[in-house]
Amino acid sequence: MHIKMILEKLQFENKNKIPMHMPGHKRNLSLSGEATYLSKLAADCDITEIDGFDDLHDADGILKDSMKRASYLWSCEETHYLVNGSTVGILSGIYGATKPGDTILVARNCHKSVYHAIEVFGLNPIYFLPEIDELTGSCAEVSYETVEKLLFRYPEIKLVLITSPTYEGIVTDIEKIVSVAHQKNIPVMIDEAHGSHLGFGYQFPNNAIQMGADIVVHSLHKTLPSLTQTAAIHRNSNRISKERLQNAISIFETSSPSYLLLASIDGCVELMIREKEKLFLNWRNRLNSFKKRIEKMQNLVLLENEIKKNRQVLYDDSKIVISCKNTNLTGIELMELLRKKYHIELEMASIDYVVAMTGMGDTDVSMEKFAEALLEIDESCEKRNFEQKSFAQFTIPRKFMNIRDIALCNSGFVTLEKLCSENVSAEYIWAYPPGIPLIVPGEHFDDVLISNMIHYQKSGISLKSSTGRFPNEICVVELLKNDRI
Repeated sequence: MHIKMILEKLQFENKNKIPMHMPGHKRNLSLSGEATYLSKLAADCDITEIDGFDDLHDADGILKDSMKRASYLWSCEETHYLVNGSTVGILSGIYGATKPGDTILVARNCHKSVYHAIEVFGLNPIYFLPEIDELTGSCAEVSYETVEKLLFRYPEIKLVLITSPTYEGIVTDIEKIVSVAHQKNIPVMIDEAHGSHLGFGYQFPNNAIQMGADIVVHSLHKTLPSLTQTAAIHRNSNRISKERLQNAISIFETSSPSYLLLASIDGCVELMIREKEKLFLNWRNRLNSFKKRIEKMQNLVLLENEIKKNRQVLYDDSKIVISCKNTNLTGIELMELLRKKYHIELEMASIDYVVAMTGMGDTDVSMEKFAEALLEIDESCEKRNFEQKSFAQFTIPRKFMNIRDIALCNSGFVTLEKLCSENVSAEYIWAYPPGIPLIVPGEHFDDVLISNMIHYQKSGISLKSSTGRFPNEICVVELLKNDRI
């Protein structure tokens, strides 16, 4: 049976209709003399919710059918399309699983949107650190034992929230975590933004839905062939109220969803249903060929093999993580060299490694050029002792007050040089990418954190802050004398 696609309807069913409705460009590409961008952006397919095109917030037609197909693809209870990125999925999922004042268990390497949810909903977070990978200094998998102990220690916990995979590709095997949480009837939510391609075989790990998570958020655009800002949230059990989640999405998702983005999600889902075996096979073959090609590297190191050797973890090898720790290059310098000399743009750079993301859209030519560039750089860079480089340590700063209570306090600014452990942050400070806060409002700075921030700055890592005034100034709470600790 022929399935009517959203893009197909956009292209053909609106051809002869006169649009006396928004948007203001009226799908008129003859404006292109003064507005050439409209034709380049396919404005003739850009509509609002009009007859025949359903309503994302009350879907009962073409969008409902498409989201049903997506739920079959990922084998879950239901899937909702998101056009505000996975951020709206994080906000909606947390809102749908908690009530104001609830206690939630949160891995500290979560995206800043998690902390925004904590702030807006007035939640009480219990933070914990995932395992730390000694090769990169970054957060790795979440320990089942850690979660089990904390669930026993804090029986009031209402939700467990974990990020997996990490930016570096480490995947948490959450089956045991789900099991112990479900014994206490506590739902588990996974921010799987970087893992929408998992669970379809071809040597990629299972996804969080297959491992039993109750809510899973996917950024489709990150690893699947879909436009930027497209995402999905999957409800995978009745521990999460269908009605409460739907209400949450209606609050946080735009009331004017882009049909270009919805058509992209719909097309991606249909493509996966029809051709995923071919697409994944080609992707896998390119990855294997690439890794075989760079085996000759003597100085740069593909960290996948080293991580697997040192840790018994699941790993998403669609991430190409290259260490330059034993060379005269920093991660920033390696990224810059690839950008300027070889016209290769990577996903991110840390102090002594870089991350490249692969996907179905890569070609044999692009992967070969990337391999050639790495081999050439490997040959020209110099060997360096491991001890000469170090990575920053992860800590959880001491809490002084709840995030949302910061709004009731007076605040001021201090310079990074004058920052001390007496100061309480009135803003978020994070490295982007990946968008994980080093400190959130209401937490004390400490010597390790201040040292880390200085270390990041000197290494060329870009740190951002809520006020946008970092590194020149940092927003802190003005404490009264009897508040000082």
